[in-house]
Parts: sequence; structure tokens; C-alpha cells
Amino acid sequence: MSGLYIHIPFCKQACHYCNFHFSTSLQHVDAILAAMVKEIEEKALQIKSAEIETIYLGGGSPSILTEQQLKLLYNAFAPLINWNKVQEFTLEANPDDLSEAKLTNWIKLGINRLSIGVQSFRNEDLILMNRAHDSHQAIESIRLAQNVGIKNISIDLIYGIPGLSQTDWLANLNQAIALDIPHVSSYCLTVEPKTALAHQIKKALIAEPNDEEANQHFQTLISHMAMHGIEQYEISNFAKRGFESKHNSAYWQGKKYIGIGPGAHGYDGSNRFWNINNNQLYKKAIENKASYFETEALSSIEKYNEYIMTAIRTREGIEKNKLQFYSSILDINPSEKNLSKWLIQGKVLESDTHYFLSTEARFFADGIAADLFVSASSI
Repeated sequence: MSGLYIHIPFCKQACHYCNFHFSTSLQHVDAILAAMVKEIEEKALQIKSAEIETIYLGGGSPSILTEQQLKLLYNAFAPLINWNKVQEFTLEANPDDLSEAKLTNWIKLGINRLSIGVQSFRNEDLILMNRAHDSHQAIESIRLAQNVGIKNISIDLIYGIPGLSQTDWLANLNQAIALDIPHVSSYCLTVEPKTALAHQIKKALIAEPNDEEANQHFQTLISHMAMHGIEQYEISNFAKRGFESKHNSAYWQGKKYIGIGPGAHGYDGSNRFWNINNNQLYKKAIENKASYFETEALSSIEKYNEYIMTAIRTREGIEKNKLQFYSSILDINPSEKNLSKWLIQGKVLESDTHYFLSTEARFFADGIAADLFVSASSI
């Protein structure tokens, strides 16, 4: 599967509730979009030959773009794509940006999936996270999208928020279930340095996030979603059968994708590419026909570690056949790299074909993955 990821580097608020920071400046939007069109033109042959199956407009807030601005991008990549092959076309949206006119236009462009940045259905949480929308707008944006015919909807929900009780968290989950949302991406609150939230915590105006409470929220999330037929198919992602994100699943499976825009990443199976993560520097490089991206050729060790990092987060887990493959080329025995320890502890379980995390261990997935990594000095 080949995916096209278009990073839209514009946001209306600082995203201090997760691991990413995006430019909040909306100045020079048209100039940045013009540079992105030039990048698409430069990669036209690559896109055309890739047989694109998924398209994802995200990384910021594509929903803030006007119809004309979005059409500018669409007109650049659309002729390069065999639309009979495209299975999923996702756009990330802010609840306060949605309108019937915008949604209707997106459907005309072929967009068939929305990822709506709800974050919470509680106004207290939204204020703390500096969101521009309120709970009412969050609910109405989902209903509006459903009413115009978009059924494949994902929302983001944040847990581990200071002051968020188990009762409040369950109410959040029940609201999502009541709205019949088929996909939920849920992340633990991460406090980024030099943000308003970090400042408030430092001044003791807000309590610091508590890992134990966050884990309780996480375990409630897993069990409550499963109770309603929404299965955890990746550590942070839950879906009804058939509504798993095809685009994101391709990342986790190590498949190829092409990135467009400031900060966008790409992967060709052997090399990773990432564009300049600065709007103005990216624009100037494109205009001056200078290099606007960096490349990293992945070693076998890096490919192994990336496989472990992504596969362990999925419902299926780590494939035994792939471990045998890497064992042969790296001359390692996975059991010697701490896998047996986690099996004995019951944190990692196994089937005939895979190793996968127990429910209780999923909150610690990143730490367990890191423990299974190998380095040049260890082989």
C-alpha cells in the first residue's frame, strides 16, 4: 500500500496536549501552499507511479483552509492519482471549523473520512488544553458530518488530564458511544515545555498529571470500548470492525508513503525523508530550488528496532517469522534480547504466529519495546 501524506502546517492554537508542536501562524498561507504545489509537481512521477491507496490531509488543521486554498492543493495532486485505487481519503478537522458548506465541498473532492479533534466533551478540559471549541460545538460537529453523509469518523480523546475523574472519563467515553462514532484515537496528556499548561503546573495552579491515574483511565478505555464493540487495534486506536484507519495501519506495517509540506515525512522501504519543519525556510528552499528535505538510509538494526516499536503496539503484535528473518541477518536471538523476561512476567503473551502485549502491559508499550531494541554493540 502506498499513502500520500500532506502536512498542513497551520493551526489556530498551540497543541500542548500531545507530542507535537505546529506553527500557529496563519500568515503567508497562500505562499506556503504555492510551495507545496511546487513540491507536488516535483514529485509528480513518484506520486503517479505509487498507486496511491490512501490520502491523509493532516499534521495541522486542514479544516481552516478556504475552499479555494484546499482546491489549489487538490488540483495539484488529483490528476496524478488513480482514484479507483484510493480506499481512504482522510481530512483532520477542528470542531469549530465545520460547516455544511465545507463538508459538502470536501465530499465533492472525494474525502470519505474525517478525523475530528474533539479532545474532550468537557468544557473544563477544553479550556485547560487551550482549545478553540466547546463541548456543544464538538457534539454538533459530529452530528453535522453524519447528517451530510460522512459515516467514517474518528475523534481524538485525551486522558490523564489533571482533575479528570473516572466518572468524568466514563462520561466522555459514553458520549462518544452515544454519537455512534466508529473510530476513537485516545492519547495520554503530555505536558510540553514552554506552554501555558506547563507554566500553570509549575506555578501549582494545576496539578501535575499522575501516571497511576492515567493508567486507570487507559484500562477503563480498553474495557469500556470493548464492551461496546470498539476494539483496540493499536495502543492508541480503537475501532469498530471495518473502520480501522487504513492510512495509519500502513505506517505501523512499515509500508511506503510520500510526504508533502513543511515537516512532512516519507518512507520508500529503505530510506526515510523529512522536509524542513519551518514554514518560511521550506518556502524559500522550494522557491530557490534548494534542498528542502533530509534523507536517512536505515540500517538493518534500525529497521529491526522500528519494526519492534510499531508492531508491539498493534493488536496482532510481533510476527515470529519476521523475528526469525531479523535473527538471520543480524545474528541475534530475540529471546536473548529480553523477550523471554517479558513472557515469564506475563506482560508479553504469544500465539502460534505472534508475540503480543497483555492488556495490563499496553500502557507501558514504549518501555517494553525499548527493552527489546538492539544496538550495534549488542550483536
